[in-house]
Amino acid sequence: MRAVGDTGRVSETPTAPKSRGTLALMLLLTALGATLVLTAVGRTWAEGVAPGTAGGRIEIAASGSKLTGLPTGMALVAMAAAVAVFAVRGRARMLVGLLTVLAGVGAVAGAVIGRTDTAGLHDLAAAQLGLTSAHAEGITRTGWPWVELAGGLLLFLAGAVTVRFGRNWPAMGSRYEAPTARRAPRPAGDSPADLWKALDRGEDPTG
Repeated sequence: MRAVGDTGRVSETPTAPKSRGTLALMLLLTALGATLVLTAVGRTWAEGVAPGTAGGRIEIAASGSKLTGLPTGMALVAMAAAVAVFAVRGRARMLVGLLTVLAGVGAVAGAVIGRTDTAGLHDLAAAQLGLTSAHAEGITRTGWPWVELAGGLLLFLAGAVTVRFGRNWPAMGSRYEAPTARRAPRPAGDSPADLWKALDRGEDPTG
């Protein structure tokens, strides 16, 4: 917000720096949370071995994205919501914030699903061996699901910040908004061609 002092000069009220600070916090939380989520899902979440034919065994490793697609989708939703914040105002921003909160919850749920699921490893073993009855054994888990869970919590916090402070944040400039009125037509006789014709006739076009 801006206030006009006794001297006529426009000064910033304390609300403006605070709103910019919370906006920067939301963007930081979203960027960091989405980065953690997208990085974690590309890493190995679970490993195991699958008994093959003739007594052989093959190693199985599954990344987070192979176990569940939920975290990736939620991270993309949160990033889109962070951009949408600048295009909406008022209650619409609260809805965008709630969407980010849900994205954070979904990312956390994806971490829990990926850490406890074994069906994905069994499917991977069956695909690599070409046997529908193949399954993974000796399954071990890595710490990457916890990293993805932390990213989901950051996205949740970003949404909560948007719900709490979003209505005070600046929106896009007017140049990005739809025009509300058409420009008034130029008065007759004021075009450059008419001015030059008046000068040629020796008339004063400003008179």
